Amino acid sequence: MNKITILLILVTVLFSCKKDNNSGFDAVDKQTDLVKNTEKDKKSNSNIDKSIYTKYVYTNSKDKSLIVQNSLPKGGIKYSDPKGNEYIYAIFWTRIINETDDSIELKINFPIDSYEIPTLRGKYYKTLIPSDTMTIQKIPLFNYGLTNLEPFFDKNIDKPSSLNRIIKPKESTAFYVVVFRLIGGDQYGVLRTELSLKGQNLFYKIRDKEILCGNIEIK
Repeated sequence: MNKITILLILVTVLFSCKKDNNSGFDAVDKQTDLVKNTEKDKKSNSNIDKSIYTKYVYTNSKDKSLIVQNSLPKGGIKYSDPKGNEYIYAIFWTRIINETDDSIELKINFPIDSYEIPTLRGKYYKTLIPSDTMTIQKIPLFNYGLTNLEPFFDKNIDKPSSLNRIIKPKESTAFYVVVFRLIGGDQYGVLRTELSLKGQNLFYKIRDKEILCGNIEIK
């Protein structure tokens, strides 16, 4: 066996090992509508289509996908916290569909103050993750089905918020995010948010501000 043949074999082995060990999601296709519709899901997906703001399709080294769907807002409702601060809040949901062959652990952590309001220096958006599980059946409901919110807000408005879930292969999970802004600032346009993935790190964007908020782990 000559030296060139041996070299080619070594390069092939190294490339294969590198590919197999790649547990991140590198390829991404950003879309604003749903592309996979089956006859069974057609009715529910019609509701999903109307409420989705962005959709990301991430592909791993085995060409298996992780799909992230981010909703449009519902709400625009006023809330006064126990200290007398007045906010307007909007409710969003994110759905993650695991089409891979592995379980995925989802970890999200929102600090108390993460996103400064552009027109109010030193003042921040606040983000809370209610413990309720979002389902597509709740999409047509008021506030996407969230109820009894004020006691939850009163207890958690000044606390960090987190989420930890396992998504099994071929399954999905969806969760709520409630975003607050102080009345008197950031009056331009409609609020938009989205969760996205870079490698295994999760980023949450409010308007044009994006921060690292967690990660996923392949189990």
